[in-house]
Amino acid sequence: MFLKILKGFLVFFALLIALTYSFGYDYLFNGIRQTYLRGASGSTIDDGKYFPSHTIAKGNPVLWEKDSLYNKKSLPKNLVQDLKNSNTASFLIIKNGKLLHEEYWDGYSAISKTNSFSMAKAVTVLLLGKAIEEKKINSLHQRYSDFFENYKNVEFGKDLTVGDLAKMEAGLKWSEDYKNPFLQNAKAYYGKSLEEAVLLHGFKEKPGTDFEYQSGATQLLGFALRKSMNQTISQYASEKLWKPLGMEHNADWSTDEFGMEKTFCCIHSTSRDFAKLGQLFLNKGKVGDQQIISSEFLNEMKNPTELSKNAYGMGLWINNDTAIKHYYFWGLYGQYIIIIPEKNMVIVRTGTYKDQPKDQKGRPEQVTFLVSQVAKNY
Repeated sequence: MFLKILKGFLVFFALLIALTYSFGYDYLFNGIRQTYLRGASGSTIDDGKYFPSHTIAKGNPVLWEKDSLYNKKSLPKNLVQDLKNSNTASFLIIKNGKLLHEEYWDGYSAISKTNSFSMAKAVTVLLLGKAIEEKKINSLHQRYSDFFENYKNVEFGKDLTVGDLAKMEAGLKWSEDYKNPFLQNAKAYYGKSLEEAVLLHGFKEKPGTDFEYQSGATQLLGFALRKSMNQTISQYASEKLWKPLGMEHNADWSTDEFGMEKTFCCIHSTSRDFAKLGQLFLNKGKVGDQQIISSEFLNEMKNPTELSKNAYGMGLWINNDTAIKHYYFWGLYGQYIIIIPEKNMVIVRTGTYKDQPKDQKGRPEQVTFLVSQVAKNY
């Protein structure tokens, strides 16, 4: 009897595996291996070591200059409580181009590399701006079918531009659901091939007619970027951002098994280096006297679109509805690079804040709280 039950179980299990592969869900096995079998319930800020990656190489590191009041003033108690309750790993304040405050929790430190998640979308858009500046890509209006000709044969495909992808106005058949393992986000994150996960999944509406945040849009943008240059996207990020910004550490950009960067997420870097991306905006694209990226393009990135109800630009979330206006990079679990122009400040927060409360425009309420507390106390 036992042998019959065991045989039946093995047959069922073999059938289940066969069906999983035949329906294209084999990435689930990798997802299980990288989560539940490691004691996690999903993706984490530390899971970069479990995926292939390309190095974003630093050049000559330039350390942050510390303010004369560096770490001399404690964070307000209510701010500390919020940061602890939201499982914060790091919290940094840059003011007037100097490191004013930095604090770490739960064993993280200034040299810890953590996952950017969707903050990488803004980095991808920055690289798009540089590629346009260097005429590798014609403009934001260039059609996607110039890079992948078969998009001409898909309904609405011929209408898609790289600008639509940057503004989240692509109209893709894509459900931005991070919890459902059978949907596209999980396949893009855990699957072997980003091409299989993202390319030619079709459209539900004409591009440029509606705003919908879709990771697939930024991954498609990544494919166009990759096709426009004779190097990896990580190499381009090294040359155009990491080296001129004087990043202190190499970063790692997760890839699929074919070496394509996950441009919708997954740059693993330190909080101090993330902060330099924010400072670049305050410096209008300059490092010293060197203009490393067009200030006009940065302005376009932070210019809110009508279709997003003025909540999103290109790769950046924007909040001009509060007394202290700000814009920011935003990753899945509350990774933020927040830029506050009127205070000449950058705030970086990393950690694991799941199920964050959001405002009516879909923006995290925590960002507004952090901005108000820091602006008031620093």
